[in-house]
Amino acid sequence: MTENRVYNFAAGPSMLPVEVLTTASNEMLNYKGSGMSVMEMSHRSKAYLEIITEAEALLRSVMGIPDNYKVLFLQGGATTQFAMVPMNLLTKNGKADYVCTGNFAEKAYKEAQRFGKQINLAGSTKDENYTRIPRQDELTLDKDADYFYLCTNNTIYGTTWQYIPETGNVPVIADMSSSILSQPVDVSKYGIIFAGAQKNMGPAGLTVVIIREDLVGTTLPGTPTMLDYAIQVKNESMYNTPPCYSIYICKLVLEWLQKLGGLKEMEKINRHKAGLLYNFLDNSKLFRNDNNPADRSLMNAVFRTGDEELDAKFVKESVAAGMTNLKGHRAVGGMRASIYNAMPTSGVEYLVKFMEEFEKNNSK
Repeated sequence: MTENRVYNFAAGPSMLPVEVLTTASNEMLNYKGSGMSVMEMSHRSKAYLEIITEAEALLRSVMGIPDNYKVLFLQGGATTQFAMVPMNLLTKNGKADYVCTGNFAEKAYKEAQRFGKQINLAGSTKDENYTRIPRQDELTLDKDADYFYLCTNNTIYGTTWQYIPETGNVPVIADMSSSILSQPVDVSKYGIIFAGAQKNMGPAGLTVVIIREDLVGTTLPGTPTMLDYAIQVKNESMYNTPPCYSIYICKLVLEWLQKLGGLKEMEKINRHKAGLLYNFLDNSKLFRNDNNPADRSLMNAVFRTGDEELDAKFVKESVAAGMTNLKGHRAVGGMRASIYNAMPTSGVEYLVKFMEEFEKNNSK
């Protein structure tokens, strides 16, 4: 790591690649001879239009986005999409299927109930503390639903979907905030993919939406203009001033990914990092991970000792050792290591070595 930087295991906003930060630093005062920072540019200027155009082209290339999908760079976080999706899609039958596998899926489910006449809980593992993902045969699906909704990776609970549910002709809507760009995705299997950028794509303030063209065009009565996908598509994400600097950083992240070898190579790295941590946990006598091994997240690994005082000691000592944000979410407790794309393998190796020493010094 660069001198004086810590290993930041935050769930979001999270680490950015040092290479990206270095480029942004070098271009901060004078972007490519423009005499100004990207932060100061008009979003209608030639220089900035090149940035946002290139960002979309890179995202399409890196993710293999088909031509019949639109890409939007929006604001409001993924949480705004919890309302935007039903406002734009509950226009045929007013029905939707939701699967609750964690905190953010549950929030989306509750938000949708404001707009639809029948929002179906198609599956949930809440009674198991969200330690696993429901199987296909456990899902209760409505063939007349306007859409099916899931959150692909559960940041707080550390589980992830390893399959795309079969829903017939019902479009699948996916919140990929904490898993996007971590591995290849068949975009054509989804109606909408959206993600807050602050985990794997860039800084907070940007939300990326990838939407199939046939899902654009209708809204519920009273839908605010800013929450109408058709308006955003027509104006190419510029109905109002977009989150310019966040889009610029996203472009740099995509360039970094492309140089790295794309999403196939990124997946190899992520599986290796997660394997190092989970292998240690599975053989540890002090630490444990309670999630179903088949559903474990590559991005967010939760673990605990079973002793709250010992957990607190671990977190305190990890900070002194040059790591930060390993404390688990308040809903779960324990610890959580978010090992997104920008976390180098050396960071996970350093964490595992620290855990080995901690176990040796604190085992009874």
